Amino acid sequence: MGFKEQIDTDRLPGHIAIIMDGNGRWAKSHGKFRAFGHESGVLSLVDIVEGCLDVGIKYLTVYAFSTENWSRPAEEVNALMELLISTINKEAETLNRNKVKLNAIGNLTSLPQKCIDDLANVMETTSGNDRCTLTIALSYSAKWEITEAAKRLIAKVQSAELTPDEINEDVFASQLTTASLPDPELLIRTSGEYRISNFLLWQIAYTELYFTETLWPDFRKEHLFEAIVDYQRRERRFGKTSEQLN
Repeated sequence: MGFKEQIDTDRLPGHIAIIMDGNGRWAKSHGKFRAFGHESGVLSLVDIVEGCLDVGIKYLTVYAFSTENWSRPAEEVNALMELLISTINKEAETLNRNKVKLNAIGNLTSLPQKCIDDLANVMETTSGNDRCTLTIALSYSAKWEITEAAKRLIAKVQSAELTPDEINEDVFASQLTTASLPDPELLIRTSGEYRISNFLLWQIAYTELYFTETLWPDFRKEHLFEAIVDYQRRERRFGKTSEQLN
């Protein structure tokens, strides 16, 4: 029996986040340039979106490009940006056909104007879709996001729109780029690295973490289903005891 058949559809994680890691190492192992790994990684993302649709995952958020990635060689960054633009345009029709809404988070104004325009266009044309929301984190950093949220709250206090005592977890979360999304219940990181890399630090306070040795270009639906099965075998206590849950 495959992993898909083991999934309990009544206990699905509503939101899955993925750190898509290992493109460069995968390309190197195949004797190719890093850009080839990123291109192959797009095929993995398409397959994982299909996997989410297959089992009914409502929210998928993927870490595509961090603020730290800007420090990579210009050739690789430029190739990534060109790949992003072509992929967005190429997959727009497929997203609409499958009722997938495209969303993006991060310091988007730092992206090339062509990326910004194409993102905005596809986000607009898919805005009415409600089967699954695919959020792409671009030029994203959790520390940047939290810092920007704090700045906005300070401005609200200074303008007397808020008092300091009115600021609580919900109010703070409303200023994050993920304000319209539920917190992830499962975070997957590929390629055998065991760190979060500045991704959704606020949002994953109680998220289940799943690490796999599989490099992202090799990650497919069956790997996703295996991660979901592993998630469903865990007891999520949120600070309570097992006896309290039972």
